[in-house]
Order: sequence, then C-alpha cells, then structure tokens
Amino acid sequence: MCGIVGYIGEKEALPLLVDGLKRLEYRGYDSAGVAILGEELKVVKTVGRIKDLENRLNGTELKGQLGIAHTRWATHGAPNDINAHPHYSESKNIVVVHNGIIENYLELKKMLTKEGKTFRTETDTEVIAYLIEEFYEGNLLKAVQKAVSLLEGSYALAILSKDEPNHFVAVRKDSPLIGGIGKGENFVASDIPAVLPYTKDIIIFENGDIVDIFKDKIVIYDKMLNVIKRPIHKVDWNITDAQKCGFKHFMLKEIFEEPDVIKEAMRGRIKNGRIEIPELDLDEHFLKEINQVYFVACGTAYHAGLVGKYLVEKYLGIPAQAEVASEFRYRAPIIDERSLVFVVSQSGETADTLAGLRLAKEKGAKAIGIVNVVGSSVAREVDKVIYIHAGPEIAVASTKAYVAQVEVIALSILHLAKILEKLDSAREQKLVDEFLKLSDYAKEVLDNKEEIASFVSTTKNIEETFFIGRNLDFAVSLEGALKLKEIAYVHAEGYPAGELKHGPLALITPNSLTIAVDTYTPLSDKTISNIKEVKARGGKVLAIAKKDNERIKDVADAVFYISPVLDDLSPIVTVIPLQLFAYYMADARGLDIDKPRNLAKSVTVE
Repeated sequence: MCGIVGYIGEKEALPLLVDGLKRLEYRGYDSAGVAILGEELKVVKTVGRIKDLENRLNGTELKGQLGIAHTRWATHGAPNDINAHPHYSESKNIVVVHNGIIENYLELKKMLTKEGKTFRTETDTEVIAYLIEEFYEGNLLKAVQKAVSLLEGSYALAILSKDEPNHFVAVRKDSPLIGGIGKGENFVASDIPAVLPYTKDIIIFENGDIVDIFKDKIVIYDKMLNVIKRPIHKVDWNITDAQKCGFKHFMLKEIFEEPDVIKEAMRGRIKNGRIEIPELDLDEHFLKEINQVYFVACGTAYHAGLVGKYLVEKYLGIPAQAEVASEFRYRAPIIDERSLVFVVSQSGETADTLAGLRLAKEKGAKAIGIVNVVGSSVAREVDKVIYIHAGPEIAVASTKAYVAQVEVIALSILHLAKILEKLDSAREQKLVDEFLKLSDYAKEVLDNKEEIASFVSTTKNIEETFFIGRNLDFAVSLEGALKLKEIAYVHAEGYPAGELKHGPLALITPNSLTIAVDTYTPLSDKTISNIKEVKARGGKVLAIAKKDNERIKDVADAVFYISPVLDDLSPIVTVIPLQLFAYYMADARGLDIDKPRNLAKSVTVE
C-alpha cells in the first residue's frame, strides 16, 4: 500500500528520491518522507502528499549521495508527521522505510519495551528499526537478516545505517520490490516507474531476497546469506508511459490508451485467423477432467472474472463461479485436483487474492494467473501466467487493466474450448474477426466522448444512481457502479435488470438516475421493459446500446450508441462509456480523480 525508493551513486540523492516518490504516489499519499546520509543522517517527513514534503524540504540543507524515501497509505497509526516514514531506530543510527504490514509487531514491541526501549510512533514499522539495531554489531546486512527472521507479515524494506555510508540494504517478502541498475548508481523501488528516467535495466526481487546495494553493484542473498542471482530485465516502457502525456488526469489518459491495450492484449495470441494462447499449455487429460472453474479476484478484477464465469458456462459447458477473494479465502470452497482457478489481479500483489490462490493450490487445484505486472507474486505462484500487457496503470481507479483482463480471459476460454473440441473453426473465425474490430470500436467510443460529457453536465448533482443490465451487461453494470463510487463519490449500485421489481424500484425517484446497459441482444426486449418500469416511476435513464437498437431511443431519456459488437465480447467496449461517465462526473465535481479518498492502487495488506 506504500511506495518506497532508495538510491546510491554519484549524484545528490534528494532530487532523485523526490522524483521517484512522485511516480509512486498512486501507492499511497497520506504522508511522505526522505532520509539522506551525507556528513550526518537526516530525516525529513510530513503528513500530506509529495508536494507537502517538497514544501517542508524547501530551504533545508540535505546533502548526500545515499538515501531512502517513502510515500504512505496508513495501516497502523493515524496519518501524521510522527507516524510518517522513514523511521529511526532508538539511537537514530539506523533508518527504515517499509511497505506492508508486520502482523506480530505488538509482540515484538512488548519484548523490546521490556528491555527498556522507548518507542516514538504508533506504527508497526518502527519495531523493525529497533529490532535491526538490537542485532547490529557493525554489519548492517547481518543485522537485517536476523531481524527479518523474526518478522511475520508482508514487507518490502530499505534500510541504511549512518555507520555504513557506502551501501544500504533492502528486503522483500510478499510486497513488491524491484532494483534498477544504472551507471555508477543503483536504485530500489516499489515499482518500475520510479526509476524509469534513470535506467531500464530492472531486477525483480523475489520473496526472501535480502539485497545489498552499492553504487557499483547489487548483491542478492537468500535468507541464509548465500549469494544468488536474479535475471536483469530490459524494460521497454518509455518514461512517457508513466506520465500524463497532456491529459488532465492519468485516468483519462489510461481510458484513451484502451484501443492500443486491446491490440497489445491479443498480440501473439491471434495468428492466421486462429486463437492461440501459448502460455496456457495445460495437460489435455486434466482439461477434459475439469469439474468446475473459479475466478478469484477483488474489486474491478472480480468484475472481469464475472464476465469469465458467463463465458466458461457458455463455451466450455462447465460449472463456473466468480468469487470475491476476501470471502473465498475464509470459506471452505469445494475444490479438488479437478478444479481450475483463474486468479485475476492487475498488480499481482493483492493480499486477499494471493491468499485465495494459496488456498486453491493447497486443495490441489490448477491455478492460472491473469496479471499485468511481470514477476509479481501471483505471476510466480500460479501454475501458468497470462500477462495482459496493459502497461503501467497510475490512476487508482482501474480502467485499461479491466479491458485487458476481460479480453485475455475471453481469449483463454476460447483457447480451452478449441482444445476440448467445443469450438469449431467457423465459429472461431467469426470470433477472431470480431476481436480484430474491438480496437476500432473502442476508438469510436472515445471519439464520441463529448456525448457523455454533455449528458453529465445535466446530471452532475445526482446523488443516487442505478446501473442495470442482463447477463454480460449485468457484469459490466457492476463495474460501472464501482467506478462512479470510487472517483465521483456518488452512491451507485449495480443490479440485474430483472431484479428491479424485487426492491430497487422503491428507490426510483425523479432525483435518481438509471444507466441501462442494453447490448446483450437476446435479452434486449426484457431490458427495455425494465427501462419502461423506471420511467413510469419518474426516473431518468441513460442507455448504452448498439447502433442497430432502434427501439431504445423511444424509452430512454438519452442513448449512447456503440458499434454492433458481438454479444460475447461486448463488455470490452460497453465498459468504456461507463468509465467516461464516472470520469466526467468526478471532473464536474472538481474531485481528485487519480487519487480518490481512502483508496490506494494496490491493496497489499488484508
């Protein structure tokens, strides 16, 4: 939930660290701080965002070529100056920044308090600094190794000691951490965008790695301090991929990237008119024995999994469930060695999703990861991983990742249908033709964005919104409602259209808005009937429909038309006007769209 960055080299560390924090601010933004080791060890931190830290630093003499920094989303202790990172050890000789949560920090704190230690903050992180100092005997690396052996929970750490000015140490367990290799300088960070201006040579650290970072080398150890090797990846992103590129907000930029994301997600997976997912090379005997399919995910990724559920049942004829990971992990799901579990996560680090994955594996299931971040925890722990290739997503509210997740899920299911001889070549060719049109369909939605913006101008003060649809349109309705809640702070609910008479109609008033997604052709007549029910009670209706739907304009107050996309692929397109609606509603209200209150991008703690 937090972002960390560390630097050692020939340059002044402070500007590089602050710049790195700005690129990680999506990971948390309630406080921030830096520690610089020069002639002495100094820490400057403050409640608020990176700009508040910059104001605090203004006029401060903070010189040195070694430093660590942090931007926070609070889990222990209120957001304030004292609880902000970095955290000192008791003597202030050692400084730590931390992303994650230490589950046994209270026991460790009690143990250290009995020894006479006095703590300054309410955080779990401070315990780490004190514990490292407890073991420190002139060797920071060994002290860190001993300290982390006592920690329970998740952590990515960067630690420096004022007595060892030529290096710093980092550790990773269940929270993301990467290294950046420069010329005469090296970095660590929670995510790649923090270091992209300075290097594209990246090491993705794995669980249990203890890393010693010097300006001319990075040495990686296992938990027993045996030297190990990790591959160096050449990142093909440009720094502009992590910047706004002229858009008002990252969210809008990422929505406008969706036509290209659609192409990238199918690149190498549609060849010569055929669907092929080379990553999904499961044993054919196992596939023929599958008795159930699960999609396990959280938030937006869960909604993508719900689309997958419908497609599995239609194309594979196998019972399927979409499960919220935070519930799934605490149930006793009926899973065995004949179960196939799709684990969907943009970051690949979501705590509940990882726990659900591990539960499924314990019960013998095969697990497939649908992931954006290469080398993430989900990607490493599943049996097979399929990357969605959406690129870095900076806005907290996920948009392009959802589109890519749904597309990759659909491609994967169709690939399995071919193996199971449930998809003939003629039907496959028709589907491929439709996949190849999706990017253009998405671009057409974006070209007509002003229609959505104009409608929002007439409804920006609405406080109650209902999203309705049937079948796949219902799955998309849930995602539309989530987006509006996340960034516009409007109460919004998604319902199956057929459920209106079972309660929600009581809430329809002239002050409410209903957004009806009506693109699933077999059930369009029924959805239109539901729209009439809303109108009969004075409600206002915006419909999302295909251009060939002539009847809907006679019943809805406004219609946003999309191209006649194939029903089974419609969520990839129909979600885009809903994303735009949420964006323009939030913008009309003057809200902080990229950093909605109380939320963070990657939920790496329970």
